[in-house]
Amino acid sequence: MSEITETVENLVNPILAEHDFYLYDIEFVKESKSWYLRVYIDKKNGINIEDCALVSDELSEKLDSIEPDPIPQAYFLEVSSPGAERPLKKPSDFENAIGEYIHVSLYAPIDGNKIYEGTLKEDNDDDLVININMKGRFKDLSIPKKSIAKARLAIKF
Repeated sequence: MSEITETVENLVNPILAEHDFYLYDIEFVKESKSWYLRVYIDKKNGINIEDCALVSDELSEKLDSIEPDPIPQAYFLEVSSPGAERPLKKPSDFENAIGEYIHVSLYAPIDGNKIYEGTLKEDNDDDLVININMKGRFKDLSIPKKSIAKARLAIKF
C-alpha cells in the first residue's frame, strides 16, 4: 500500500504546487468491502470545497491516464481538508501547530493525567511544551514525545 500512496503523492504534488496547496496526508484503506483513497490537502487560510473538487478532478484524470493502472482494485477517491481537529503526526505538523491549541493523549499518566489540552509553545527533538490551565493557573508542561499516543489540534471552548 505504501507503493500506492507514494505513486499518488508523486502525482498530486505538482497539482498542489500549481495551486499553492500542500499535501497533509494520504491514506489507502479498506473499510468494510470498499477501498478508499483519501488525499488530505490544505493551504494557508484553509481549503474549501471548490479546492477539493479541483484537485479531485485533476488527480482522477492523472490516475486514469497511467498504464498499467497503479490501483487495480475499485476504490473511491476522496479529497478533503484534514479538518479543524486534524491529527498531528509528522514533525512539520507539530512545527506548524506552534501557537495553536492542541489535545494530547498519553500512553501513561504525567502528574496523574493521560490527557492534556493547551497551547503548543515549543517543539524540540525530544519534547513538546504546552501551556495548560491547571485550576485557573497557567503553567508550561513538558511532555516527552515518546509518551504521546495521539496528538491533534483542538477547538478551545
